[in-house]
Amino acid sequence: MNTFVYQSTPTRVIFGAGKLASLSEEIQRLGARRALILTTPEQRELGDHVARLLGERSAGVYPHAVMHVPLETAQAAREEAILREADCCVAVGGGSTIGLGKAIAMDSGLPILAVPTTYAGSEMTPIYGLTENRLKKTGRDPRVLPKTVIYDPELTLTLPTGLSACSGLNAMAHAIEALYAQDANPVISLMAEESIRALAQSLPKVMDDPYNVEARAQALQGAWLAGICLGSVGMAIHHKLCHTLGGTFNLPHAQAHAIVLPHAAHYNRRAAAEPLRRAARALGGQQADDVGPLLYDLNRRLGIPLALADIGFPDHGPAEAASIACASPYYNPRPFEQDAIESLLTRALKGQAPG
Repeated sequence: MNTFVYQSTPTRVIFGAGKLASLSEEIQRLGARRALILTTPEQRELGDHVARLLGERSAGVYPHAVMHVPLETAQAAREEAILREADCCVAVGGGSTIGLGKAIAMDSGLPILAVPTTYAGSEMTPIYGLTENRLKKTGRDPRVLPKTVIYDPELTLTLPTGLSACSGLNAMAHAIEALYAQDANPVISLMAEESIRALAQSLPKVMDDPYNVEARAQALQGAWLAGICLGSVGMAIHHKLCHTLGGTFNLPHAQAHAIVLPHAAHYNRRAAAEPLRRAARALGGQQADDVGPLLYDLNRRLGIPLALADIGFPDHGPAEAASIACASPYYNPRPFEQDAIESLLTRALKGQAPG
């Protein structure tokens, strides 16, 4: 008998092209009056557009979100929210921006409305991350779960194809690890398999035609399902390694996830054979052994960097990262083995196929 516990996440989801126009109505629905709009520096122009859309409901744009949410960035954003008398935050962007919104919510309790422009999936989770002294720490807190998420595929049309591909593989990692999570359950496993299938089918279409709204919508739906998976069950070795690569080595988040995923899945191919068979089916394969090579080939097809060295991981990195990961491991169906993990990261450093 498969015993399990399933807890759904209470987020309101608005999905469809042009749905950004409903943002003001959703803020009103929460009973809020002044929204601080969060973006990265690169997405300031979109933030200004949202501010104009909100009119009097806008408390201005705060365009200082950065990767991995450094503690000092979070503290500055919290102070800015108080200064501007904001009673909610609108996070427009990807994981960095939504993560900053979560850092504000955790301290102040301000509700978050998330408007994703990537496929990160963090908008559907109560998981937060903060980086201090080169260590990224994550946790779960219901206060950081966005109250409303608006998925508008049109907002992803300007996301460069390279970032689209990496972001999509980042989301796929959530779904694959959900299949063999310690608290996996039938509902989430169904969502995970469909998420993997949707992303695997849509991302090549996005690469071929970046303005294919239907493909963008399918990818966004896959990311939505992946986010639910991540928010509903625990994480394993893949996320532990990527949190280490981000917090300690400041590697770009989505790219690190994309590169490590084939190797992490291959690491678990024996200990999680049955769950990974589901992932294999969604990717067009049959057996757990197929997953790592299929993901590696998908990365190659999408033009994603294959080597961690190409995104800034140093030659001495595998040993240090393996040591950090093994010092405080997450649950994983196969135990954390330092030598094997160092070998895994060395192959990823060089861009070699999992093996």
